[in-house]
Amino acid sequence: MPARFIVVPQWQGSGSARAMSHSDGAHAVAGELPRAATQVLDVPVEAGDSLGTGVKRFSALRHVRELVEAALDTVDEPVILIGGDCGAAVGAVAHASRRAGDELVVLWLDAHPDLQTPETSPSGAFGGMTLRAIAGDGADGLALDAETRVPPERLVLGGARSIDEEEARYVGEHGIPLLTVEDLSDPAAAIGAIEAAGAGALYIHVDLDVLDPSALAGLSYPMPFGVDAAPLIALVRALADRFPLAGASIAGFAPGGAGPDSDDLSTILRLIGALTARPAAA
Repeated sequence: MPARFIVVPQWQGSGSARAMSHSDGAHAVAGELPRAATQVLDVPVEAGDSLGTGVKRFSALRHVRELVEAALDTVDEPVILIGGDCGAAVGAVAHASRRAGDELVVLWLDAHPDLQTPETSPSGAFGGMTLRAIAGDGADGLALDAETRVPPERLVLGGARSIDEEEARYVGEHGIPLLTVEDLSDPAAAIGAIEAAGAGALYIHVDLDVLDPSALAGLSYPMPFGVDAAPLIALVRALADRFPLAGASIAGFAPGGAGPDSDDLSTILRLIGALTARPAAA
C-alpha cells in the first residue's frame, strides 16, 4: 500500500481522563513519518459543545471531520490515517468507501466494538460510537451517509474484550463476525471472515488498545488479555498481502506525562511498516 499519511491529532472523541494525550500521541508518531508523504491537520484544542446531539464535544468533532474531508477531497489513493482517538477514522473510511464502493469490508481491531449510539452510550464519547457511525447510525454530521456507509454485513470485529449490552445486541442481530484475541494470532481466521464478508477491498483500523498493556504502555484504556505485538503485526502484514487495501487507520496512542516510550513508537512504526510493505491497493 502506498505510504501516504494524514495525521489527525483529535482528542475530543475520547472519554478518558487522559483524552488530550491522544493529541500528543498523534504528534509523536507524525515526527517519525516521512515529511514529504505526511500531512498533519491543525486540530483545535477546544473541547466544543454537544449542541443537543448527545455526543460530547460534537461541534469540535464536526469541525475536525470537515478538515479530514477537505484534506482527502483531492486524494485518489489509499491513505493511512494516524489518530488521535478512533473517531478520527470515520472520514478516512468514507474516503475508502467512495473509492471501493460495495466491495469494501472494514476490519475493526479494538478492545471495544465502538457500536454505541448517542441514545445508548453511557458516556457520550464519540470514540465509543465510531463503528456504528461508519455503519450509518448516529448524529447527523458524524455518521456516514447512504452513499458512503459500510453496512453491518461488511464489518468484522477483532480483539474486542469489553462489549456492552447494546453492542452485543447489535453484533448478534447483524451476525457481525467477532474474532477473539486467540483468532488474531491465526491470520487464516481473519482472512476467512473477511472473505466471507465479500471483500474486494479492505480497510484496516487498529485501536492500539487491542494490544495487551504489556505490549504498549501509552494506552488511555488499557485492557488486559489483549494480543501481543508480534502476532498483530504478522496479521496486518498477512492481510495486506492477501487483500487490496483501500485505507487504514491507527488510533489510541496516549503517551504519559514523560513523553512517548521509544518501545511504543517502535511497535507503532512496525505496524505502519506492515501496512506499507505490500503494493496491493484499491
